[in-house]
Amino acid sequence: MKPETVFDRDAEWDALVAFACDTRPGPGLGVVSGRLRQGKTYLLKELTAALDGFYFGAQSAAQAESLRRLSDELAQYTGTSPPTHWHGWEDAIHALLELGDRRPVPIVIDEIPDLVRQSPPLPSAIHSAYRRLRDTGRDNRARLLLSGSALPVMHRLFSAASPLHGLTDLELTLRPLDYRQAARLWNIEDPGLALLVHAVVGGTPAYWGYGGERAPGGLADFDAWVCRTVLNSRTPLFLEAHHLMQEETDHWDRALCHSALTAIASGCSTQGEIAERLGAPLADAARCLALLRENGLLHGEPDAFRPKLIRLRITESLLAFEHAAVWPYRSALEQQGVAEVWRRARPVFDSAVAGPHFAQICRDWVMDFADSAVFGAHPATAAHGSLPDPANRVGTEAHAEVVVRGPAGARPGALLSVGMARWDEVMDLHHLEHLRHLLDLLASGGEEITHTRPACYSGVGFTSALRAAEANGHVVLVDLDRLYRGR
Repeated sequence: MKPETVFDRDAEWDALVAFACDTRPGPGLGVVSGRLRQGKTYLLKELTAALDGFYFGAQSAAQAESLRRLSDELAQYTGTSPPTHWHGWEDAIHALLELGDRRPVPIVIDEIPDLVRQSPPLPSAIHSAYRRLRDTGRDNRARLLLSGSALPVMHRLFSAASPLHGLTDLELTLRPLDYRQAARLWNIEDPGLALLVHAVVGGTPAYWGYGGERAPGGLADFDAWVCRTVLNSRTPLFLEAHHLMQEETDHWDRALCHSALTAIASGCSTQGEIAERLGAPLADAARCLALLRENGLLHGEPDAFRPKLIRLRITESLLAFEHAAVWPYRSALEQQGVAEVWRRARPVFDSAVAGPHFAQICRDWVMDFADSAVFGAHPATAAHGSLPDPANRVGTEAHAEVVVRGPAGARPGALLSVGMARWDEVMDLHHLEHLRHLLDLLASGGEEITHTRPACYSGVGFTSALRAAEANGHVVLVDLDRLYRGR
């Protein structure tokens, strides 16, 4: 049974237990990855505690120190004297796998990238140990789990060029909680408040504890909650965005990375726009953006109407919040009252953070929660779309924040829906007219729109006229209550 202290993560827990308890003969190898603060260590410690397994948390240390710590902890686990004959990782891995000679047992090496940096031959040592056990047919049921947060290193460890490629029986990625799970974690019932909190801290489980394990008391308390948590220099959240950059960008040009994130948070979404905003050569900007993507801090997806145009967004809410609403005011926080600084930053948060975040939540709803009948088929993608609008002045574009397509292999799928998302705007018939104009533009470009459904997503509601259009089947309307509770 999953421990009550583990919030959600039911599917992840079941997958780990199934792997760890697999009674088939032969050693098993699993990999658990995910960005920092997602609960990997906590989950794996609970797994080894529940199944009487062995857990070793790696640290940045020389090989000799790591092997000494491992031998001491293994001796404590087995109740024997520490081994004195280890000459390297080959001996250590052999000793660990021997734990599975009597029964299936989970053996966890957490944060293995820290070990590999100091001992590059470690993956080969693991491969050799597995090959020996499997070649000899030895009745061993060790279930070794390798975990890490350094995503580029984890990808390399199990890439086609790695000795570990093809050995894994389980590959598990811990992602942030989705927005509905996050609302339950924070125990927030008001969907408007839940979205605002999610726009600040996202679905990272650790931030619940960092925030004092207490959500705002209501919408009226949100500003004060921001001031006493993420803007409070006495709390861990105050410097968390800085720590994320320190730990996940691997000492590359962090100044350029900060500036790139600031450009994206201010509305730049393509590589060219970001390079222009930075005043940096395109090649330098491209390397910086690639680094951020490799570490899971940026996500790129094709524009819904122009697939060759890749749009970038920040995946970590706290980083978007920091670089849009806090970064310009960092020095002021040291000289002025927090409440006064937040009063000046709040309009930026509403427009540059909450608005885009709401649009992303709408796209997530389409993919994860909307009934397939809403759009006439199961969605394959939900993305931002833009195209030139000849009706407006030169250089302007028509945008749709929630463009839904069906499956179609490598080609863009059928256009199921074109939607607008407005966080702080009551939507009316003129929004529906904008969508119809956009559909006309698409039709003139050869897009099939016969079955495309216009959709309006609003954080504050719809006029009675737009509700009447919904009743007549002319538009799909999605409000906050439907985002958080409906399909």
